[in-house]
Formats: sequence, structure tokens, C-alpha cells
Amino acid sequence: MNTADQYLKTIYVIQRATDGPASTGAIADALDVSPASANEMIGKLEERGLADHEKYKGVRLSDDGIVRAREALQTYCIIERFLANVLGVEAFREEARELEAVIDGTVAERLDTIIDRRPECPDCFDPEADACACLELAVEPAE
Repeated sequence: MNTADQYLKTIYVIQRATDGPASTGAIADALDVSPASANEMIGKLEERGLADHEKYKGVRLSDDGIVRAREALQTYCIIERFLANVLGVEAFREEARELEAVIDGTVAERLDTIIDRRPECPDCFDPEADACACLELAVEPAE
């Protein structure tokens, strides 16, 4: 199950990568959901004032949506780096995706003190690698 924050993160990353609106198809592909499911969540984000969807053009995050997406992306990077760099979890991406929905701000702040987050976060997220660019991996993980 994908949360609104996962959609916001995905839209934000796609918008940055393409320097324009995120297409519903690209969002659906990135989250491994059907275009209909993506459309449904996009509608909910639009109702909440977090996104603007223009048919056949794509989705853009509102200012509030960008703030929330950056916060969600920062939390995700914190979790990902903690799992990979501190705990040495090989399947850190999958674990981070599972944990991001249940980690609250307080826990993320505490994990952040352990990983020593860099000031460029969340812009450290690399969409090509689908991971935080600040990861310190001894060996590249198997996809």
C-alpha cells in the first residue's frame, strides 16, 4: 500500500528530474501501481491542496506539497542511510520503503543524530540510483 507521502516523494523526484510536471504513467511506473490507482491518489492530493493535476499535462506539487515531499524524502533518506550504513542491512531499500510509513518525526530525528545527516538532504536523493547519494556502501546491493 502506497501512502500519500510516497506519492508526494515520487512526484517531487520526477518533477526535479524532468524539470516539469510528472506524468501519471511515470508516477504509476515508479510506484509499481496501476495508472488508475495513481490517478485516484493524485485526485486526493489535489483535494488536499498538495498537488495540481492538469489532464494530459501532468501533476505539479503545490508549495505545501513540495514542503511535505521534501520532509518525506528527508525521512526516507535518514531511514535508508541508517539501515545501510549503521545496521548493514543488504535489502535496505525494501526495508526503508516498509519502515517509512511507520517512522514518525521523533524517531526520524533520533536516527538522524546517529547518521549525521548532511545539509544537502533531501536533495542528496539520486533518482537514477533510487537511493540517497550519501550512502556509504562497501558493495553495491543486488537489485
